[in-house]
Formats: sequence, structure tokens, C-alpha cells
Amino acid sequence: MGGQSSKKPAETSASGINNLQYRTEMINSYEAACRVDVDLHNFDSTLQVRTNHVLSALAGGVEVRALSFDSLKEVTGCLLDMNQEVVKVILECKKDIWKNQELFELVEEYFENSLKTLDFCVELEKCLKRARDRQLLIHVALQEFEAETGVEGNSYARTLEELKNFREAGDPFTEEFFQIFQSVYMHQMLMLERLQSRKNKLDKKLKYIHAWRKVSSIIFAAAFAAVLICAVVAAAVAAPPVAGALAAASSVPIGSMGKWIDSLFKNYEIAIKGQKEIINSMQVGSYVSIKDLDTIRVLIDRLEVEIKSLLENADFAINHEGAVKIAIEEIKKKLDVFMKNVEDLGVQADVCSRDIRRARTVILQRIIRHPNH
Repeated sequence: MGGQSSKKPAETSASGINNLQYRTEMINSYEAACRVDVDLHNFDSTLQVRTNHVLSALAGGVEVRALSFDSLKEVTGCLLDMNQEVVKVILECKKDIWKNQELFELVEEYFENSLKTLDFCVELEKCLKRARDRQLLIHVALQEFEAETGVEGNSYARTLEELKNFREAGDPFTEEFFQIFQSVYMHQMLMLERLQSRKNKLDKKLKYIHAWRKVSSIIFAAAFAAVLICAVVAAAVAAPPVAGALAAASSVPIGSMGKWIDSLFKNYEIAIKGQKEIINSMQVGSYVSIKDLDTIRVLIDRLEVEIKSLLENADFAINHEGAVKIAIEEIKKKLDVFMKNVEDLGVQADVCSRDIRRARTVILQRIIRHPNH
């Protein structure tokens, strides 16, 4: 028993010291904030005037050994005024706690769009395979032309047959492919717009952190003043000397309230920054995908020009007797460019797929590390 009772004063003393230290830190922080923030300084000045006015009224009531109706009216009026000042600041800042559901809806949409883009890359590979098949048909036609050249009375029948096969094979890029491209591109652009909109909101919330510091300081100051006034009232009723009332008020613990406000503020800031990190990663992924698609579109357009030219030359050879040699010479000139465009497009398709997969991995890692507040 003796051992237990001997520990209690020490524990109580330690708790009191910790509370006093934290209260001192909060007061110092509040005073520093008042020096740099005009609004907070004005609030503090008003608060001091009202608090001093109430304490003076209470002191006057104590001197006549009774609390007058007027002094009690000052107390209740000041408390109501201080609460209203706090309400005004809070209404101006409009507390807006983020919801995980909104963030993860964006994440789900991003991953869905990335899958659609990967599907588009698969469709692009199919088109490239068809383009390589047409390239093979042209090579066969050129081989037949070389074989038939120099043969007396040759009509280049086999060469023309291969050119007809090339013409009938047509454009490797179908209308359906371009519809898929437009759909994927549009969804990526809309995704980027939504992410930018969400990021703008988060940036505004981060700007409001300064205002929230002001709110927390105001709440702290208003609560401290309210506790001080209530303590003075209670002490004045029980022990008239004003000195005893002020001593009672100064011993009121308020550190826990300050810790709670500080904890809420820190958690809010961590949550906002965590969201922004994920949004930034998705923005980068969407931006890179759009740039990859832009490059793919340019390369497709180039390839389409070369394909159109090759088809026109094939038609010219087929429809004009004696024009085979001229058409073949033009096809030879354009074939190397055609082959290079096919290879460049294939490389870009691989780059697009790799960028999408890399972005998905990065975002998944961000989500894993994202604090669950």
C-alpha cells in the first residue's frame, strides 16, 4: 500500500509538468501566429478586450461579496460572442474532409482506361502484322518482276497477279481500329481533365491549411478564455478573493484539447498530401499515355500515306498496259520508307505498352504506401 501511494504523487507531478509544457508550447505557438496573421491578431485583440471586461466585471462583483446580475450577464454574453467568432471562421473555411471512395473511383477509372489502352496496343499489333503481310506481298511482286524481266514477249502476268493480291489486301488499318483509337484517346483526355480538377481541389485544400492553423489557434484561444472565465466565476462563488480565483483558473488543464486539435490537423494534412501523391502519379501516367498515342497517330498517318501511294502505283500498273516497269520503280523507292514506318510504329507500340505497365506499377506502390486516414 505504502509503495502504491508513494508513486501517485510522482505520477501526478509528471502529468502536471507535461501538461504545463504542452500548454506553454501552444501559447507560444499561438502568440507567434498572432504576430504574423492580421486576422488572428484582430481576433486575439477582441478576445482580450472581452475577457478583461468580463474579469473586471467579476472583480467588481467579488468586492461586494456577491456576483451581480450584470456581471453574470457579461460572462454569458462574452462566451456567446466568442463562440460566434469561432463559428464565423469555421464557416469561412468550410471543413471538407476527403473521402477515400472518391479517390478510389478515380483510381479504378484510371486502371480501366489503362487496360483499354493496352487492348488498343494489341489491336495495333494486329494491324502491324497485316502491314508486314502486305510488305511481303510487295516483296513477292518485286521478285516476280525480276524473274519476268528480260523474258521476250513477257506481259508480267505473275507480277501483276501479286500486285492485285496486294491491292485486294487493302489498308491494314481498319475503320474499327480507328474507332478504338479515338475512344481510347478521348477517355485518356477526360481522365487527365478529371485528375487535374481533383488536383486543383487538393491544392486549394492545402492552401486552406494556413486557415486551419488559424482556426485551431482561435479555438484554442477561445476555449482558454472561456475556461478562464468559467473558472473565475466558480472560484469567485466559493472564495471571494480574486487572486484565488485566478490561481484556480490557471490550473485548469487544457493541453489535451490542444493535442486533439493538433492531431486532427496533422492527419488532415497527411491525408491530403497522400491523395495528391496518387493523383500526381496518375496524371503522369495519363500524360505519358496521351503523348505515346499522339506519336502513334503521327506514325500511322505517315504509314497510311505510304500505303496509299503503294496502292496507287499498284493500280497504275494493273490498269495501264506497259506501265509495270514505271510502277515497280516507284514502289521500290517507297518500299524502304514503308518498311521503316512499320518498324517505327512497332517500336512505339512496345513503348506505349511498357509505359502503361510501368505507370500501373508505380500507382499500385503509391496506393500501398498511402496512409489510411
